[in-house]
Amino acid sequence: MSNTLVKQRTLQSEVTLKGIGLHTGKEVTLTFKPAAENHGYAFSRTDLEGNPVIQAKAEFVTETQRGTNLENKGIQINTSEHVLAALVGLEVDNCLIEMNSPEPPIMDGSSKYFVEAIEKAGIVEQDAERDEYIVKEVITYTDEASGCEIMIMPSDKYQVTTMVDYDTKVLGTQNAILKKLSDFKAEISNSRTFSFLHEIETLLDHGLIKGGDLNNAIVYVDKEISAATMEKLKKAFGKTDVAVKSNGILDNLTLHHPNEAARHKLLDVIGDLALIGTRIRGKVIATKPGHFVNTEFAKKMAKLIKKERRNSVPVYDVNLTPVMDIHQIMDMLPHRPPFLLIDRILELSDQKVVGMKNVTMNEPFFTGHFPDAPVMPGVLIVEAMAQTGGILVLSTVPDPENYLTFFMKIDNVKFKQKVLPGDTLFFDCSLISPIRRGICHMQAYAYANGKLVAQAEMMAQIAKKQ
Repeated sequence: MSNTLVKQRTLQSEVTLKGIGLHTGKEVTLTFKPAAENHGYAFSRTDLEGNPVIQAKAEFVTETQRGTNLENKGIQINTSEHVLAALVGLEVDNCLIEMNSPEPPIMDGSSKYFVEAIEKAGIVEQDAERDEYIVKEVITYTDEASGCEIMIMPSDKYQVTTMVDYDTKVLGTQNAILKKLSDFKAEISNSRTFSFLHEIETLLDHGLIKGGDLNNAIVYVDKEISAATMEKLKKAFGKTDVAVKSNGILDNLTLHHPNEAARHKLLDVIGDLALIGTRIRGKVIATKPGHFVNTEFAKKMAKLIKKERRNSVPVYDVNLTPVMDIHQIMDMLPHRPPFLLIDRILELSDQKVVGMKNVTMNEPFFTGHFPDAPVMPGVLIVEAMAQTGGILVLSTVPDPENYLTFFMKIDNVKFKQKVLPGDTLFFDCSLISPIRRGICHMQAYAYANGKLVAQAEMMAQIAKKQ
């Protein structure tokens, strides 16, 4: 499921831009900042105490009426989609977006200025591989009420097609296609947001779009403009005169593309699907897309990916020379038979360790657990995972033979399958947070026979022998 050839990317330096929020009318400063590997996208509200952070995840979507709004623990981010689309379009994987207001600047209503800022900051490759979900079957989401549908199918790259139809003569039916992300900047990023005149009237009547002007939104005139409405528009947009062009849009701007509306909807799809939290390899086809259907699809995809990965079992090649054999393990761990519960270390890095144990009928615990029905005790599976994690933390000190490892905490322990004589157990342990002061906080999984048999979140500390 991961693309082993592509590395994660972040910004080379931070970059700041300023503007006005479309709906709030407030000036906002936004800063794109480099972020660590596997950080993903997150927003930080610098105007709130403690600069709280909210991850750009579909689970935090609260409202989609006029943009994709996020909220978690009282932290709000409004209209996130144009910023996120720029990051995805330039293939940036990790970024912290600082803002001193809940809403990013609208700029010209597209992602163009965000793209320019990111390119100004520069993009650098990181060491970790990019996490990518490869679509293997068609996945769909349909909103029966609106007739909106979004689907994804297998493809060798991330592609997006949008089809827009609002049953209006002025806009008609439009399509837009993005065949590869490298075309995003040139073909999609400058496509501006749009609205219909009847929507503008409603927003103005409710005191919204305070930061809007005729330079950051295409307004399609789908009805006769009354004298009263004309005066409202002049006042709202600071113009002495407002007119309708022959193509049915207000007269302040020229379309960048004949199908700019469909291209902007494609931009929104890319920004909203960034909330899945994982890169996608597949072809998206969105019919009459909107923020609601986009984000509901993102939620569905995020849950599906989480479930599939939770149930997937890594494959380990036991024929390769182990990183550590039993003698090297005993040189590092203080445990000895019958309480040494790992036979080999197959992988070891500064973030992860994989251990292995061959379970035989000769194990002393089978004598009493249970007579005539031998089953490996769950507590010993957890202990074996902990010993594997002990290798990870002890590998950080130059003299591991002088240290002991002690449990500090065990959470979220689950047992899924029985472990029987003849099984081969694999223990896959990864750091949840960096090792500090000899404390190792890790997520551990145990597998046998192609199935997950146990999992636990564990914390252990190493201490020098007295």
